[in-house]
Amino acid sequence: MSSQNFADLGVSKVVVDVLHARGMAAPFAIQSLVVPDVLAGHDVLAKSPTGSGKTLAFGVPMVERLNATDRRPSALILAPTRELALQIVDDITDVAHARALSVAAVYGGAGIQRQIQQARRAHILVATPGRLEDLLQRRAVSLEHIRILVLDEADRMLDMGFRPAVDRIVALTPNKRQTLFFSATLEGTAGKIAAEYTRADARTHSYVPPVDSSRAETVHRFVKVAHEAKVDALVHELKDAERGLTIVFVRTKRGADRLVKRLKDNYVTAVAMHGDKTQSQREKALARFERGEVDTLVATDVAARGIDVRDVTHVINYDMPEDRDGYVHRVGRTGRAGAAGIGVTFVLGDQAHDMSKIASDLGLHAEFSLSGLPTSTRGGGGAGGQRSRGPQQRPGRRERAAAAGPGSGSRGSGSGSGRSVASARPRSRGR
Repeated sequence: MSSQNFADLGVSKVVVDVLHARGMAAPFAIQSLVVPDVLAGHDVLAKSPTGSGKTLAFGVPMVERLNATDRRPSALILAPTRELALQIVDDITDVAHARALSVAAVYGGAGIQRQIQQARRAHILVATPGRLEDLLQRRAVSLEHIRILVLDEADRMLDMGFRPAVDRIVALTPNKRQTLFFSATLEGTAGKIAAEYTRADARTHSYVPPVDSSRAETVHRFVKVAHEAKVDALVHELKDAERGLTIVFVRTKRGADRLVKRLKDNYVTAVAMHGDKTQSQREKALARFERGEVDTLVATDVAARGIDVRDVTHVINYDMPEDRDGYVHRVGRTGRAGAAGIGVTFVLGDQAHDMSKIASDLGLHAEFSLSGLPTSTRGGGGAGGQRSRGPQQRPGRRERAAAAGPGSGSRGSGSGSGRSVASARPRSRGR
């Protein structure tokens, strides 16, 4: 945290008091960078990883700039998934209420009539693109009074194919709006779209969490496994007496359901979470997981986006992440609030080269080398490698890259292919 407080950034006393009540005396880095610019009315482009405190980076100054007498809705936050939309509402509702502002979420898989009623009354509307377009086509809600537009996890929305829907939605908002664009990357397509949506004088901020080994909290392990031994290796990890809540990441929706069944055959109870589940099923699964009734959640990347569950001790990449950002997104679900966390990644022999590159980019070259798998020729650390997530306000999220000796958490895979060794993500406004 910085030496500043929220009042120093220009935040009002009523909002500061709410933040203090939540135990937030000082802003995190991304908040210190972004809040003053948003309060000043600038468009903002922010590159910041999930878990760095970005929700309040746009949420706090947003509520400061809105008034209870504004036409509704006066602010729109677009999010890629239902889970993230609900998380945003949870994070900003109390600060919004401090300024007599209402917040509502609209997303697929839930009753649309009730959402229409809530959306019409809300000053701040948090929405997934698909459901918002449903409401717009029904003429149930209007965006003509939007003063502030936020695109959260914009890169993920693009990855999910929402570009056409987002373009149509943005075109329905006023040209004079203030736009805040938050993304894990501002390069490539995301950067081009950011330039289209924001003013030429938009402020750009990039936050990469610093590596601080003295405060690091997540141990990373890479486990060499054979394909036919992956389930046995996972069961072995899940039977570790030291683990608590565990998220197991898989690549596909079908793979998630199949893995839950195979775990049941091995006397391990788990619940699946993916896009083919109804909203009710997903909420029930998440609630059971949060309460500890089931301590293993098998999830796809998209379904887990925006999930913020405390006390996750382990993240297991049953299927290797696609890229560096995917790794950071996944493993960042553990090692929070000063608690230890463990990130375990299963690596097949033919995946060693790609996983080695990811590990090297994240500064985990040494940890990967302990797996016994061949490493890439790239040096450890990677220029500008981001191997940790920034702190998160509720109450904090930090990630570590640290080698651990035997007995550091999860144990060997038991697979015939190798044993687990402890060791271990120019602007113009075209409207």
